[in-house]
Amino acid sequence: MFDKSTYSNRRKALKTKGLTGIALILGNMEAPMNYRDNTYHFRQDSNFLYFFGLDFPGLAGIVDFDSGEDFIFGNDVDIEDIIWMGPQVTLQENAAKAGITNTAPFAKVFDLVKAAKDAGRKVHFLPPYRAENKLLLENLLGTSAQSINTHASLDLIKAVISLREVKEAQEVEEIKKACATGYQMHVAAMKMALPGNWEQKIAGTIEGIALAGGGMTSFPIILSMNGETLHNHDHSQILQEGRLMLCDAGAESLLHYASDFTRTTPVGGKFTQKQREIYEIVLAANNTATALSKPGVTYLSVHLAACEVLAAGLKDLGLMKGDVKEAVKNGAHAMFLPHGLGHMMGLDVHDMEDLGQIYVGYDDEVRPVDQFGTAYLRMGKRLKPGYVITNEPGCYFIPALIDKWQAEGINKDFINFDKVNEYRDFGGIRLEDDILITETGAEIIGERVPITPEEIEAVVAKG
Repeated sequence: MFDKSTYSNRRKALKTKGLTGIALILGNMEAPMNYRDNTYHFRQDSNFLYFFGLDFPGLAGIVDFDSGEDFIFGNDVDIEDIIWMGPQVTLQENAAKAGITNTAPFAKVFDLVKAAKDAGRKVHFLPPYRAENKLLLENLLGTSAQSINTHASLDLIKAVISLREVKEAQEVEEIKKACATGYQMHVAAMKMALPGNWEQKIAGTIEGIALAGGGMTSFPIILSMNGETLHNHDHSQILQEGRLMLCDAGAESLLHYASDFTRTTPVGGKFTQKQREIYEIVLAANNTATALSKPGVTYLSVHLAACEVLAAGLKDLGLMKGDVKEAVKNGAHAMFLPHGLGHMMGLDVHDMEDLGQIYVGYDDEVRPVDQFGTAYLRMGKRLKPGYVITNEPGCYFIPALIDKWQAEGINKDFINFDKVNEYRDFGGIRLEDDILITETGAEIIGERVPITPEEIEAVVAKG
Protein backbone atom coordinates (compact mmCIF):
# COMPACT_ATOMS: atom_id res chain seq x y z
CA MET A 1 0.00 0.00 0.00
CA PHE A 2 0.92 3.63 -0.32
CA ASP A 3 0.99 5.77 2.82
CA LYS A 4 -2.43 6.11 4.47
CA SER A 5 -2.49 9.81 3.59
CA THR A 6 -2.73 8.82 -0.09
CA TYR A 7 -6.05 7.09 0.43
CA SER A 8 -7.38 9.73 2.80
CA ASN A 9 -6.52 12.46 0.29
CA ARG A 10 -8.14 10.56 -2.58
CA ARG A 11 -11.39 10.19 -0.61
CA LYS A 12 -11.23 13.86 0.37
CA ALA A 13 -10.85 14.78 -3.29
CA LEU A 14 -13.85 12.61 -4.16
CA LYS A 15 -15.88 14.54 -1.57
CA THR A 16 -15.19 17.81 -3.43
CA LYS A 17 -16.95 16.63 -6.60
CA GLY A 18 -20.39 17.87 -5.58
CA LEU A 19 -22.04 14.53 -4.80
CA THR A 20 -24.50 13.99 -1.95
CA GLY A 21 -25.56 10.82 -0.19
CA ILE A 22 -23.15 7.90 0.01
CA ALA A 23 -20.82 6.08 -2.37
CA LEU A 24 -20.75 2.29 -2.02
CA ILE A 25 -17.47 0.91 -3.41
CA LEU A 26 -17.32 -2.87 -3.38
CA GLY A 27 -14.17 -4.94 -3.21
CA ASN A 28 -14.01 -8.27 -5.01
CA MET A 29 -14.72 -11.73 -3.65
CA GLU A 30 -12.79 -14.94 -4.30
CA ALA A 31 -13.77 -16.54 -7.63
CA PRO A 32 -13.84 -20.37 -7.77
CA MET A 33 -12.17 -22.16 -10.68
CA ASN A 34 -13.98 -25.48 -10.41
CA TYR A 35 -15.19 -25.69 -6.81
CA ARG A 36 -15.58 -23.21 -3.97
CA ASP A 37 -12.23 -23.67 -2.25
CA ASN A 38 -10.11 -23.87 -5.41
CA THR A 39 -10.02 -20.26 -6.52
CA TYR A 40 -8.48 -18.18 -9.26
CA HIS A 41 -5.67 -15.88 -8.19
CA PHE A 42 -7.36 -13.06 -6.34
CA ARG A 43 -7.47 -9.64 -8.00
CA GLN A 44 -8.93 -6.76 -6.02
CA ASP A 45 -11.24 -4.24 -7.68
CA SER A 46 -9.18 -1.32 -8.95
CA ASN A 47 -11.53 1.39 -7.69
CA PHE A 48 -11.49 -0.16 -4.24
CA LEU A 49 -7.69 -0.27 -4.40
CA TYR A 50 -7.57 3.39 -5.44
CA PHE A 51 -9.65 4.67 -2.53
CA PHE A 52 -9.01 2.07 0.19
CA GLY A 53 -5.82 0.22 -0.78
CA LEU A 54 -6.63 -3.07 0.96
CA ASP A 55 -5.79 -6.05 -1.23
CA PHE A 56 -7.79 -8.98 0.09
CA PRO A 57 -11.32 -10.30 -0.51
CA GLY A 58 -14.59 -9.75 1.33
CA LEU A 59 -14.56 -5.97 1.80
CA ALA A 60 -16.86 -3.05 1.06
CA GLY A 61 -16.17 0.65 1.50
CA ILE A 62 -18.52 3.56 1.96
CA VAL A 63 -17.78 7.26 1.54
CA ASP A 64 -20.41 9.49 3.13
CA PHE A 65 -20.54 12.78 1.23
CA ASP A 66 -22.82 14.44 3.76
CA SER A 67 -21.10 13.58 7.07
CA GLY A 68 -17.60 13.27 5.63
CA GLU A 69 -17.15 9.83 7.25
CA ASP A 70 -15.55 6.78 5.64
CA PHE A 71 -16.29 3.15 6.47
CA ILE A 72 -14.84 -0.28 5.75
CA PHE A 73 -16.90 -3.42 6.22
CA GLY A 74 -15.42 -6.92 6.46
CA ASN A 75 -15.12 -9.92 8.75
CA ASP A 76 -12.29 -10.82 11.07
CA VAL A 77 -11.07 -14.41 10.96
CA ASP A 78 -12.02 -17.12 13.44
CA ILE A 79 -9.95 -20.01 14.78
CA GLU A 80 -10.86 -22.23 11.83
CA ASP A 81 -9.52 -19.61 9.40
CA ILE A 82 -6.34 -19.24 11.44
CA ILE A 83 -5.68 -22.98 11.20
CA TRP A 84 -5.56 -22.74 7.40
CA MET A 85 -4.31 -19.18 6.93
CA GLY A 86 -2.24 -18.44 10.01
CA PRO A 87 -2.68 -15.41 12.29
CA GLN A 88 -4.28 -12.46 10.52
CA VAL A 89 -4.30 -8.70 11.09
CA THR A 90 -7.65 -7.41 12.34
CA LEU A 91 -9.95 -5.43 10.10
CA GLN A 92 -9.52 -2.39 12.34
CA GLU A 93 -5.74 -2.56 11.99
CA ASN A 94 -5.99 -2.95 8.23
CA ALA A 95 -8.47 -0.10 7.92
CA ALA A 96 -6.08 2.15 9.83
CA LYS A 97 -3.55 1.64 7.01
CA ALA A 98 -6.06 3.40 4.74
CA GLY A 99 -6.73 6.17 7.27
CA ILE A 100 -10.11 4.79 8.37
CA THR A 101 -11.36 4.29 11.92
CA ASN A 102 -14.96 3.26 11.20
CA THR A 103 -15.12 -0.52 10.72
CA ALA A 104 -17.83 -3.15 11.13
CA PRO A 105 -18.63 -6.75 10.14
CA PHE A 106 -19.59 -7.11 6.50
CA ALA A 107 -23.29 -7.71 7.24
CA LYS A 108 -23.54 -4.23 8.75
CA VAL A 109 -23.17 -2.68 5.28
CA PHE A 110 -26.81 -3.69 4.75
CA ASP A 111 -27.85 -1.63 7.75
CA LEU A 112 -26.03 1.50 6.61
CA VAL A 113 -27.32 1.26 3.04
CA LYS A 114 -30.88 0.64 4.27
CA ALA A 115 -30.66 3.63 6.60
CA ALA A 116 -29.49 5.83 3.73
CA LYS A 117 -32.31 4.64 1.47
CA ASP A 118 -34.93 5.06 4.20
CA ALA A 119 -33.73 8.64 4.68
CA GLY A 120 -34.11 9.34 0.97
CA ARG A 121 -30.37 9.70 0.44
CA LYS A 122 -28.72 8.80 -2.84
CA VAL A 123 -26.72 5.55 -2.88
CA HIS A 124 -24.07 5.92 -5.57
CA PHE A 125 -22.32 2.83 -6.92
CA LEU A 126 -20.09 1.98 -9.86
CA PRO A 127 -21.10 -0.51 -12.58
CA PRO A 128 -20.26 -4.03 -11.35
CA TYR A 129 -18.53 -6.47 -13.71
CA ARG A 130 -18.55 -9.59 -11.52
CA ALA A 131 -21.67 -11.68 -10.98
CA GLU A 132 -21.27 -11.95 -7.21
CA ASN A 133 -21.23 -8.16 -6.85
CA LYS A 134 -24.24 -7.80 -9.10
CA LEU A 135 -26.11 -10.21 -6.84
CA LEU A 136 -24.85 -8.41 -3.74
CA LEU A 137 -26.12 -5.09 -5.09
CA GLU A 138 -29.44 -6.72 -5.91
CA ASN A 139 -29.77 -7.74 -2.25
CA LEU A 140 -28.56 -4.38 -0.96
CA LEU A 141 -30.66 -2.16 -3.21
CA GLY A 142 -33.58 -4.33 -4.29
CA THR A 143 -32.72 -3.82 -7.96
CA SER A 144 -32.56 -6.76 -10.37
CA ALA A 145 -29.03 -8.03 -10.99
CA GLN A 146 -29.85 -8.15 -14.70
CA SER A 147 -30.48 -4.41 -14.84
CA ILE A 148 -28.18 -3.23 -12.05
CA ASN A 149 -25.63 -1.63 -14.40
CA THR A 150 -28.24 0.75 -15.78
CA HIS A 151 -28.66 2.16 -12.26
CA ALA A 152 -24.96 2.86 -11.69
CA SER A 153 -24.21 6.47 -10.78
CA LEU A 154 -22.97 8.51 -13.73
CA ASP A 155 -22.00 11.30 -11.35
CA LEU A 156 -19.77 8.92 -9.38
CA ILE A 157 -18.35 7.43 -12.59
CA LYS A 158 -17.29 10.86 -13.86
CA ALA A 159 -15.93 11.89 -10.47
CA VAL A 160 -13.78 8.75 -10.19
CA ILE A 161 -12.47 9.14 -13.73
CA SER A 162 -11.54 12.77 -13.10
CA LEU A 163 -9.33 11.60 -10.21
CA ARG A 164 -7.86 8.38 -11.59
CA GLU A 165 -7.04 9.66 -15.09
CA VAL A 166 -4.23 11.95 -13.89
CA LYS A 167 -1.55 9.78 -12.34
CA GLU A 168 0.23 10.77 -9.14
CA ALA A 169 4.05 10.65 -9.13
CA GLN A 170 4.00 7.54 -6.96
CA GLU A 171 1.62 5.86 -9.39
CA VAL A 172 4.01 6.58 -12.26
CA GLU A 173 6.79 4.95 -10.21
CA GLU A 174 4.64 1.83 -9.84
CA ILE A 175 3.98 1.80 -13.59
CA LYS A 176 7.74 2.04 -14.15
CA LYS A 177 8.17 -1.09 -12.01
CA ALA A 178 5.61 -2.91 -14.13
CA CYS A 179 7.36 -1.69 -17.27
CA ALA A 180 10.71 -2.98 -16.00
CA THR A 181 9.19 -6.44 -15.65
CA GLY A 182 7.53 -6.06 -19.05
CA TYR A 183 10.94 -5.25 -20.54
CA GLN A 184 12.31 -8.54 -19.23
CA MET A 185 9.31 -10.43 -20.59
CA HIS A 186 9.69 -9.09 -24.11
CA VAL A 187 13.44 -9.51 -24.33
CA ALA A 188 13.02 -13.12 -23.19
CA ALA A 189 10.38 -13.68 -25.88
CA MET A 190 12.67 -12.23 -28.55
CA LYS A 191 15.51 -14.53 -27.50
CA MET A 192 13.18 -17.52 -27.83
CA ALA A 193 11.89 -16.55 -31.29
CA LEU A 194 13.71 -19.44 -32.95
CA PRO A 195 12.49 -22.09 -35.40
CA GLY A 196 11.15 -25.15 -33.62
CA ASN A 197 10.13 -23.37 -30.41
CA TRP A 198 6.54 -23.82 -29.25
CA GLU A 199 4.53 -20.63 -28.85
CA GLN A 200 3.12 -21.92 -25.56
CA LYS A 201 6.61 -22.44 -24.15
CA ILE A 202 7.46 -18.81 -24.86
CA ALA A 203 4.14 -17.53 -23.48
CA GLY A 204 4.55 -19.63 -20.34
CA THR A 205 8.13 -18.49 -19.85
CA ILE A 206 7.27 -14.82 -19.95
CA GLU A 207 4.20 -15.31 -17.76
CA GLY A 208 6.61 -16.80 -15.22
CA ILE A 209 8.72 -13.65 -15.42
CA ALA A 210 5.63 -11.57 -14.57
CA LEU A 211 4.87 -13.81 -11.57
CA ALA A 212 8.49 -13.74 -10.45
CA GLY A 213 8.33 -9.95 -10.54
CA GLY A 214 5.82 -10.09 -7.70
CA GLY A 215 2.64 -9.41 -9.60
CA MET A 216 0.84 -11.15 -12.43
CA THR A 217 0.29 -10.54 -16.11
CA SER A 218 -1.79 -7.42 -16.68
CA PHE A 219 -3.89 -9.31 -19.26
CA PRO A 220 -3.80 -12.74 -20.95
CA ILE A 221 -0.69 -12.91 -23.13
CA ILE A 222 -1.10 -12.46 -26.89
CA LEU A 223 1.68 -14.35 -28.68
CA SER A 224 1.39 -15.84 -32.13
CA MET A 225 2.79 -16.11 -35.63
CA ASN A 226 -0.74 -15.19 -36.72
CA GLY A 227 -0.38 -11.60 -35.63
CA GLU A 228 -3.10 -10.54 -38.03
CA THR A 229 -5.56 -11.84 -35.40
CA LEU A 230 -5.50 -8.85 -33.07
CA HIS A 231 -6.20 -10.63 -29.77
CA ASN A 232 -4.74 -14.04 -30.51
CA HIS A 233 -4.48 -16.08 -27.31
CA ASP A 234 -3.85 -19.37 -29.15
CA HIS A 235 -0.28 -20.49 -28.52
CA SER A 236 -0.42 -23.87 -30.23
CA GLN A 237 1.96 -23.40 -33.16
CA ILE A 238 5.63 -24.30 -33.61
CA LEU A 239 7.67 -21.32 -34.78
CA GLN A 240 8.78 -21.44 -38.41
CA GLU A 241 11.68 -19.68 -40.10
CA GLY A 242 10.56 -16.67 -42.12
CA ARG A 243 7.42 -15.97 -40.08
CA LEU A 244 6.82 -13.07 -37.69
CA MET A 245 6.05 -13.59 -34.00
CA LEU A 246 3.86 -10.90 -32.46
CA CYS A 247 3.99 -10.66 -28.67
CA ASP A 248 1.61 -8.35 -26.77
CA ALA A 249 2.16 -8.73 -23.03
CA GLY A 250 2.50 -6.81 -19.80
CA ALA A 251 2.93 -7.20 -16.07
CA GLU A 252 1.41 -5.79 -12.91
CA SER A 253 3.46 -4.27 -10.11
CA LEU A 254 2.91 -5.40 -6.52
CA LEU A 255 0.32 -2.62 -6.18
CA HIS A 256 -1.38 -3.74 -9.42
CA TYR A 257 -0.27 -0.97 -11.78
CA ALA A 258 0.11 -2.23 -15.33
CA SER A 259 2.48 -2.28 -18.27
CA ASP A 260 1.51 -3.16 -21.84
CA PHE A 261 4.05 -3.60 -24.64
CA THR A 262 3.94 -5.17 -28.08
CA ARG A 263 6.89 -6.20 -30.18
CA THR A 264 7.12 -8.19 -33.40
CA THR A 265 10.14 -10.42 -33.98
CA PRO A 266 11.20 -12.34 -37.09
CA VAL A 267 11.49 -16.05 -36.30
CA GLY A 268 15.17 -16.87 -36.58
CA GLY A 269 16.22 -13.29 -35.99
CA LYS A 270 16.44 -11.83 -39.49
CA PHE A 271 13.83 -9.68 -41.22
CA THR A 272 13.14 -10.36 -44.87
CA GLN A 273 13.09 -7.28 -47.09
CA LYS A 274 9.29 -7.39 -47.28
CA GLN A 275 8.97 -7.70 -43.49
CA ARG A 276 11.45 -4.94 -42.82
CA GLU A 277 9.69 -2.54 -45.21
CA ILE A 278 6.36 -2.93 -43.41
CA TYR A 279 8.07 -2.90 -40.02
CA GLU A 280 9.79 0.42 -40.71
CA ILE A 281 6.44 1.98 -41.64
CA VAL A 282 4.84 0.87 -38.36
CA LEU A 283 7.88 2.08 -36.41
CA ALA A 284 7.63 5.47 -38.12
CA ALA A 285 3.95 5.69 -37.14
CA ASN A 286 4.85 4.82 -33.54
CA ASN A 287 7.62 7.42 -33.32
CA THR A 288 5.43 10.06 -34.94
CA ALA A 289 2.66 9.43 -32.42
CA THR A 290 5.02 9.86 -29.47
CA ALA A 291 6.46 13.05 -30.97
CA LEU A 292 2.98 14.55 -31.49
CA SER A 293 1.58 13.64 -28.07
CA LYS A 294 1.50 16.60 -25.68
CA PRO A 295 -0.94 18.47 -23.44
CA GLY A 296 -3.85 20.08 -25.28
CA VAL A 297 -3.64 17.79 -28.32
CA THR A 298 -6.46 15.31 -28.90
CA TYR A 299 -5.35 11.70 -29.10
CA LEU A 300 -7.82 11.34 -31.96
CA SER A 301 -5.68 13.74 -34.00
CA VAL A 302 -2.54 11.78 -33.07
CA HIS A 303 -4.27 8.57 -34.15
CA LEU A 304 -5.17 10.05 -37.54
CA ALA A 305 -1.64 11.41 -38.01
CA ALA A 306 -0.22 7.94 -37.34
CA CYS A 307 -2.70 6.52 -39.85
CA GLU A 308 -1.42 8.98 -42.46
CA VAL A 309 2.15 7.83 -41.83
CA LEU A 310 0.99 4.25 -42.35
CA ALA A 311 -0.95 5.08 -45.51
CA ALA A 312 1.94 7.08 -46.99
CA GLY A 313 4.34 4.22 -46.37
CA LEU A 314 1.98 1.69 -47.88
CA LYS A 315 1.48 3.96 -50.89
CA ASP A 316 5.25 4.05 -51.41
CA LEU A 317 5.21 0.24 -51.53
CA GLY A 318 2.31 0.21 -54.00
CA LEU A 319 -0.22 -1.26 -51.58
CA MET A 320 -2.25 1.95 -51.40
CA LYS A 321 -2.81 4.71 -53.93
CA GLY A 322 -4.34 8.15 -54.33
CA ASP A 323 -4.22 11.09 -51.95
CA VAL A 324 -3.06 9.98 -48.49
CA LYS A 325 -5.24 12.41 -46.53
CA GLU A 326 -8.31 11.46 -48.56
CA ALA A 327 -7.51 7.79 -48.07
CA VAL A 328 -7.42 8.22 -44.29
CA LYS A 329 -10.50 10.44 -44.35
CA ASN A 330 -12.34 7.62 -46.12
CA GLY A 331 -10.98 4.98 -43.72
CA ALA A 332 -9.03 3.09 -46.38
CA HIS A 333 -6.08 2.61 -44.03
CA ALA A 334 -8.32 0.63 -41.67
CA MET A 335 -8.04 -2.48 -43.82
CA PHE A 336 -4.44 -2.57 -42.54
CA LEU A 337 -5.06 -0.95 -39.12
CA PRO A 338 -8.56 -1.88 -37.92
CA HIS A 339 -8.06 -0.62 -34.36
CA GLY A 340 -7.25 2.54 -32.44
CA LEU A 341 -3.84 3.94 -31.59
CA GLY A 342 -4.11 3.29 -27.87
CA HIS A 343 -5.86 3.55 -24.52
CA MET A 344 -5.34 4.84 -21.00
CA MET A 345 -3.35 2.64 -18.64
CA GLY A 346 -2.90 2.57 -14.88
CA LEU A 347 -4.43 0.29 -12.26
CA ASP A 348 -6.10 -1.44 -15.21
CA VAL A 349 -4.31 -2.19 -18.45
CA HIS A 350 -7.33 -0.60 -20.17
CA ASP A 351 -7.67 1.91 -17.39
CA MET A 352 -11.16 2.30 -15.93
CA GLU A 353 -12.78 0.46 -18.82
CA ASP A 354 -15.27 -0.98 -16.32
CA LEU A 355 -16.57 2.57 -15.82
CA GLY A 356 -17.43 2.95 -19.51
CA GLN A 357 -14.95 3.68 -22.27
CA ILE A 358 -17.10 6.51 -23.58
CA TYR A 359 -16.43 8.41 -20.32
CA VAL A 360 -12.76 7.44 -20.02
CA GLY A 361 -11.57 8.14 -23.56
CA TYR A 362 -14.04 10.80 -24.70
CA ASP A 363 -15.87 13.86 -23.39
CA ASP A 364 -18.39 16.47 -24.50
CA GLU A 365 -15.84 18.00 -26.88
CA VAL A 366 -14.30 14.90 -28.50
CA ARG A 367 -16.74 12.19 -29.50
CA PRO A 368 -16.08 8.75 -31.04
CA VAL A 369 -15.82 8.50 -34.82
CA ASP A 370 -18.37 6.17 -36.37
CA GLN A 371 -16.06 4.69 -38.99
CA PHE A 372 -14.57 1.21 -39.23
CA GLY A 373 -11.17 1.16 -37.57
CA THR A 374 -11.24 4.55 -35.87
CA ALA A 375 -14.46 3.48 -34.15
CA TYR A 376 -12.27 1.17 -32.05
CA LEU A 377 -10.13 4.04 -30.77
CA ARG A 378 -10.50 3.83 -26.99
CA MET A 379 -8.80 7.15 -26.25
CA GLY A 380 -9.58 10.27 -28.25
CA LYS A 381 -9.86 13.28 -25.92
CA ARG A 382 -7.36 16.04 -25.23
CA LEU A 383 -4.24 14.97 -23.41
CA LYS A 384 -3.28 16.30 -19.99
CA PRO A 385 -0.05 16.09 -17.99
CA GLY A 386 -0.17 12.91 -15.93
CA TYR A 387 -2.06 10.82 -18.49
CA VAL A 388 -0.48 7.42 -19.15
CA ILE A 389 -1.48 6.00 -22.50
CA THR A 390 -0.41 3.29 -24.91
CA ASN A 391 0.89 4.01 -28.41
CA GLU A 392 0.35 0.92 -30.54
CA PRO A 393 0.05 1.32 -34.30
CA GLY A 394 0.13 -1.80 -36.44
CA CYS A 395 -0.18 -3.18 -39.93
CA TYR A 396 -2.07 -6.41 -40.55
CA PHE A 397 -2.97 -8.46 -43.58
CA ILE A 398 -6.24 -10.20 -42.71
CA PRO A 399 -7.29 -12.48 -45.60
CA ALA A 400 -11.00 -12.44 -44.73
CA LEU A 401 -11.04 -8.64 -44.56
CA ILE A 402 -9.07 -8.32 -47.81
CA ASP A 403 -11.57 -10.64 -49.53
CA LYS A 404 -14.56 -8.73 -48.21
CA TRP A 405 -13.29 -5.30 -49.24
CA GLN A 406 -12.14 -6.52 -52.64
CA ALA A 407 -15.44 -8.29 -53.37
CA GLU A 408 -17.46 -5.25 -52.31
CA GLY A 409 -15.16 -2.68 -53.88
CA ILE A 410 -14.64 -0.92 -50.55
CA ASN A 411 -12.08 1.90 -50.91
CA LYS A 412 -10.97 0.53 -54.27
CA ASP A 413 -9.79 4.02 -55.24
CA PHE A 414 -7.19 3.88 -52.47
CA ILE A 415 -6.17 0.22 -52.28
CA ASN A 416 -4.22 -1.78 -54.85
CA PHE A 417 -5.78 -5.18 -54.19
CA ASP A 418 -3.55 -7.02 -56.66
CA LYS A 419 -0.49 -5.93 -54.72
CA VAL A 420 -2.17 -6.51 -51.33
CA ASN A 421 -2.92 -10.12 -52.24
CA GLU A 422 0.83 -10.74 -52.51
CA TYR A 423 0.91 -10.22 -48.72
CA ARG A 424 -1.93 -12.57 -47.73
CA ASP A 425 0.37 -14.80 -45.70
CA PHE A 426 2.33 -11.91 -44.14
CA GLY A 427 0.66 -11.92 -40.71
CA GLY A 428 0.80 -8.70 -38.74
CA ILE A 429 3.06 -6.21 -37.00
CA ARG A 430 2.25 -4.13 -33.93
CA LEU A 431 4.67 -1.95 -31.97
CA GLU A 432 3.46 -0.66 -28.62
CA ASP A 433 5.03 1.61 -26.03
CA ASP A 434 3.63 3.07 -22.81
CA ILE A 435 3.96 6.85 -22.67
CA LEU A 436 3.53 9.51 -19.99
CA ILE A 437 2.19 12.92 -20.95
CA THR A 438 4.42 15.55 -19.36
CA GLU A 439 4.04 19.34 -19.10
CA THR A 440 5.72 19.81 -22.48
CA GLY A 441 5.29 16.58 -24.43
CA ALA A 442 5.51 12.84 -23.88
CA GLU A 443 8.10 10.37 -22.70
CA ILE A 444 8.34 6.61 -22.98
CA ILE A 445 8.02 5.07 -19.51
CA GLY A 446 11.10 3.18 -18.39
CA GLU A 447 13.77 1.73 -20.63
CA ARG A 448 12.39 1.27 -24.13
CA VAL A 449 12.07 -2.35 -25.14
CA PRO A 450 14.33 -3.00 -28.17
CA ILE A 451 12.36 -1.80 -31.17
CA THR A 452 14.52 -0.98 -34.20
CA PRO A 453 15.12 -3.87 -36.60
CA GLU A 454 18.81 -3.76 -35.73
CA GLU A 455 18.12 -3.93 -31.99
CA ILE A 456 15.73 -6.85 -32.33
CA GLU A 457 18.03 -8.81 -34.62
CA ALA A 458 20.88 -8.25 -32.14
CA VAL A 459 18.78 -9.55 -29.20
CA VAL A 460 17.84 -12.73 -31.08
CA ALA A 461 21.42 -13.26 -32.24
CA LYS A 462 22.74 -13.07 -28.67
CA GLY A 463 20.14 -15.58 -27.51
